[in-house]
Amino acid sequence: MASDHHLYLIRHFPTAGNLERKYIGWTDEPIVPVEDEESYRFMKTDCRVVYGSDLLRARQSAALLMPDADYHADARLRECHFGEFEGKTYAELEKDMDYRNWLDDPQTFAPRGGESLEDVEKRVMDALVSLQNGAVVVTHGGPIRIALTRFSSEQRNFWSWRIPHGSIWKLEWRNYDEMKEGGRCMSLSEVPITGKGST
Repeated sequence: MASDHHLYLIRHFPTAGNLERKYIGWTDEPIVPVEDEESYRFMKTDCRVVYGSDLLRARQSAALLMPDADYHADARLRECHFGEFEGKTYAELEKDMDYRNWLDDPQTFAPRGGESLEDVEKRVMDALVSLQNGAVVVTHGGPIRIALTRFSSEQRNFWSWRIPHGSIWKLEWRNYDEMKEGGRCMSLSEVPITGKGST
């Protein structure tokens, strides 16, 4: 059955903090320089508007992928605020019991001084259901994991999703109401960038 409602979710390109494997939720870092920028073009050549996080790394990634589109920033599409874990790595946090509890059960525990997964999910879902059919969204790993966990028919847990930087995910539903009510996708796929404006 054909879908009549779909969204594209794109994870921003990496920052220096990402490459150092730090938690950089609300830290407003730029992306690292990208070689051969012309090879990074999203296939939706008719895309005139792109939505996304208000943080710099999402804005810069959108400008690479869709240089002619207008960017509509929305703070609801930000990464989780990691509180006291912000700017730290696993190695720095692994003996912290609050951190271990959060890793083991992110539905119950939140980063110390940061946002709960429930709070992040509420704002991300509010943003996604406000978008029109075919919208393109540049956001972060956490919001994409939330969407895939919520909508995938696989019913996987939050941490099980591998969301590489620059990855593009297409989610399709039979109709908008099905999506708005939290229904599972009829189709979910990762869309590879193959270079030179094609995918």
